[in-house]
Amino acid sequence: MASSVLCRRTTVCSRALNWISACKPVSSIITNYGLMLQTASYNPRPLRLNLRNPYIPDKDSEETPEWQKSARYDRKLFGRYGSASGIDPASLWPTHEELDKIIAEENEWHPPLEVMRQKIAARETERTEKRLAKQKLIAANMAKMPKMVADWKREKRESKLKLKEEKARRANLLAEVRERFGYAVDPRSTKFLDMVAEVEKEEKKKKKLLKRRPKEEQETGSVSPPAVAS
Repeated sequence: MASSVLCRRTTVCSRALNWISACKPVSSIITNYGLMLQTASYNPRPLRLNLRNPYIPDKDSEETPEWQKSARYDRKLFGRYGSASGIDPASLWPTHEELDKIIAEENEWHPPLEVMRQKIAARETERTEKRLAKQKLIAANMAKMPKMVADWKREKRESKLKLKEEKARRANLLAEVRERFGYAVDPRSTKFLDMVAEVEKEEKKKKKLLKRRPKEEQETGSVSPPAVAS
């Protein structure tokens, strides 16, 4: 039997080599020849099943591993030995809780086509609304742009004017302090700072007096002199 099979394989290989030599170059011949030899020599191990005395684990025994007491192993035994495993096929079906869990997982990871369409439509609607809101915001900001630029320029001019006024005021203070002391004073010295504080107090008093003067003039003008008796 073995010799006849070997003769057949040799005949098939020789015919294949003759056909390849007529059609393909030498490099491809060697590759195909090795592949054919590997395929011809493949001999899978047979699945040995003891159908007369199958191994059925005792679930009541403490020596039996826990994984052999599971429903998954029961399904494996029934798929291998069939009714010889002594397992009731009805017990292999999932319970109501497991079935609900399977359905929930299927709905979550593999939703129906209509649900997928609704989600896609909702996503597209949300994306469109965000795009329109962004365009509306950009248009509103562009409409405010001239006023914002004018305000920025005005603030810039005001800050420059304030800086110029501050420089002029500081120069006047330096000149006044120089006149009082008779010599140049370091602006960082305590004498200069004390003098500046005094001058600022005097300026504040002058400003208050200037503000009070119009009010006092109005009050004195409103009070009429008493009538002279004849």
